[in-house]
Amino acid sequence: MRQGFVKVAAITPKIKVAEPQYNAEQIKERLLEAYEKGAKVIVFPELCLTGYTCCDLFLQELLLKEALRQLMGLAAFTAGHDSLVFVGLPFEKDGKLYNVAAAIQDGVILGMVPKMHIPVYAEFYEGRYFAAGQEDVTTVSVGGEEVPFGCNILFETEAVKGLLVACEICEDFWVPNPPATAHALAGATLIVNLSASNETVGKDAYREMLVKSSSARLLAGYVYASAGEGESTQDLVFGGHNIIAENGVVLSQAKRFSCESVYADIDIFRLRTERRRMSTFGQKADKEYVVVPFALKQEETRLERTFNRMPFVPSDRTEREKRCEEILSIQSYGLKKRFAHTGLKKAVVGVSGGLDSTLALLVTVRAFDMLGLPRENMIAVTMPCFGTTDRTYENACNMARALGAQLREVNIEKAVKVHFADIGQNPDTHDVTYENAQARERTQVLMDIANKENGLVIGTGDMSELALGFATYNGDHMSMYGVNAGVPKTLVRHLVRFYADTCEDRKLQEILLDVLDTPVSPELLPPVDGVIAQRTEDLVGPYELHDFFLYYMLRCGFEPAKIYRIARLSFRGQYDDAVIRKWMKLFYRRFFSQQFKRSCLPDGPKVGSVAVSPRGDLRMPSDASAALWLRQAEEL
Repeated sequence: MRQGFVKVAAITPKIKVAEPQYNAEQIKERLLEAYEKGAKVIVFPELCLTGYTCCDLFLQELLLKEALRQLMGLAAFTAGHDSLVFVGLPFEKDGKLYNVAAAIQDGVILGMVPKMHIPVYAEFYEGRYFAAGQEDVTTVSVGGEEVPFGCNILFETEAVKGLLVACEICEDFWVPNPPATAHALAGATLIVNLSASNETVGKDAYREMLVKSSSARLLAGYVYASAGEGESTQDLVFGGHNIIAENGVVLSQAKRFSCESVYADIDIFRLRTERRRMSTFGQKADKEYVVVPFALKQEETRLERTFNRMPFVPSDRTEREKRCEEILSIQSYGLKKRFAHTGLKKAVVGVSGGLDSTLALLVTVRAFDMLGLPRENMIAVTMPCFGTTDRTYENACNMARALGAQLREVNIEKAVKVHFADIGQNPDTHDVTYENAQARERTQVLMDIANKENGLVIGTGDMSELALGFATYNGDHMSMYGVNAGVPKTLVRHLVRFYADTCEDRKLQEILLDVLDTPVSPELLPPVDGVIAQRTEDLVGPYELHDFFLYYMLRCGFEPAKIYRIARLSFRGQYDDAVIRKWMKLFYRRFFSQQFKRSCLPDGPKVGSVAVSPRGDLRMPSDASAALWLRQAEEL
C-alpha cells in the first residue's frame, strides 16, 4: 500500500441457487486465494449467498434465516484478516426485504448497504421481493450488534490516505443519476458494485463502457463483480463479467463464462492528484454520510499492474495509427489557423535531416495543402556547418525536393568563424559556446529569411527537449510557431513512421525511413570519419526514460520514489537500477534548472494530456528549487 497502491479483487464464486451454506463455503475458498494474493478490498456478486435467481424463494423465512446465519459465519471466517470484504444477500429490516451488500472485516460486520434502484422491467422483477434502499443511514441489529444500514456509508482507513470505499448494487449503476456520483462528491475514491447482470448480445461492451466512463467521470477506482456459474439458467445466463477500472482505464477484466477472479492495483494517490488538478470536480458532500473506519496493516503491495514503457505511445498498432493521424491533424490545423490569421503565404523551415525538422516540414506540408497554398511557398533551409554529415545533408535536401518545397542552402561556417573572432572564441575549443553559436546563427538566418520573404518561421523542437532544456536559448528554442512543442521525442519517431507508411510515395518513404534510422544528434561537433560524433542520448540519457519520467511527474504527480519503483518494473531487463537512478537525477536537475527556457516559449499547439507551455499546463517559476525532488532521488 506504499505510495497509494491498493490491491482489489472482483470474485465470482460457483454457487448453487438457494443453498447458502454451499455458497458460503465457496466464498471462503475464494477468500483464501484473495488473501494469499494480498487483496485488501474484495468484492463478491449481488445476492451471492443465496443466488440472484431465487425468485419467490426470497419470500421463504428459512432461506432468509440461513443466509443471515452464513453471513455471520463468513464474518467469523474473516477474523485475523484485515481485508474489507463485500458480499451480497437478502436481508429483512422493519418488515421489508432488502437486497444488500454486507461489508465485513476481521470478524466484524461493518455496515449493510441496500440497493436503491429496484428494476421491474424486461427480464427483471425484483420489485416483487425487495424494497428500495434509502440514503439515510440508520442502524440494524445483526447478530446482537448494531450495524449501520443505508446507502450513504463510506468505509475509511487511515492506512492509505484518501482511500474511502463506497458501494452500489447492480441497477444503481445503470440509472441516470447513480449513487456513486454522490459518493464520489462525498470523498469516495473507490466504488464497489455487487452485480448480477445477465448476458445478452452486445451487453458486455456496454457494461465495460459504463464501468470505464463511471471511473473516468468520478475520478475513482471501480470494482465490478458480477454473478456467474450456478445461477439459474431457466430464462437467463450470467457470465461473471468482472471488471476493475481506474479513471477511465480498464486494469483487469474477466473472460465471460469463466468464473475468473480478477485483481488490480488501484492507485489512490493518483486519483487524489487528479481530483486536485481538476478544479471543476468540486468534491463536496451535499448529503449526510456515515463514515465507518476499518483498519489495514501497512504492507508493501505486490504490484501486478503494468506501466507502459512509452506512456505517450499507444501499444496497440491500430490505436497508435489513429493517434498519429489525430496528432498530425492537430499540429497542421494549428499552423493553418496561424497562417490564416496573419495572412502570410510563406513558411520557413530549417531542415537538418533529423527527426524533429522532418516532422515540422511534414506538418507544414499538410497545413499548406489544406490552405491551398503552393508547396513551393515552403522554404526549406539547410544550413551545413562543422558537424553536418553527408547523410543528414542529403536527406534534408532530398526530402525538401520530394515534398515540393523550395530548397535553399546557407552554409554558416564562414559566418560562425567571423562570430568566433568577434567574441574571442577559439575554434578548436569545442565547448558550449562553440555549439550554441551555430544554433543561434541558424535561427538568425531563418528569422531574417522570413522577414525578407514575408514568411513564418516554423519551430522544430519537441517537448522532450523542452523538458530537459536541451535547446539553445534564442537558438532552436525560438521560432514564430512551434508545431512540435507538444510532441514528446518517443512519439516524434512514430509520427514520421506513420507518414512514411501512408504517404504513397516510394521515394519519399525511403528518405523518411533513412531519417528514422539516423541517430538523434544536434550535429554541432565535427563528425569522425564522416559519421555523427555527437549522439544526444549519450549526453542526456535515453529519451524513453525521460519521457517516462516526464509523464508520471507532470500527468500523474508521482514523486521520484514512486516513479523509480514503476520504472524498475517497466524497464526490467533493459536498464539496471543504477542507470535508471542516474538519468532520473539528471532529469530532475535539468527540468527545474531549465524552466526559464520554457517560460518564454513561442506559441504552439497542445496535442496530449501533458504539455509544458507557460500559458497552459505548466505554470512554474523559473527559479523553483529542485532540492526536495533531488533529495528523494538521491535516497533511492
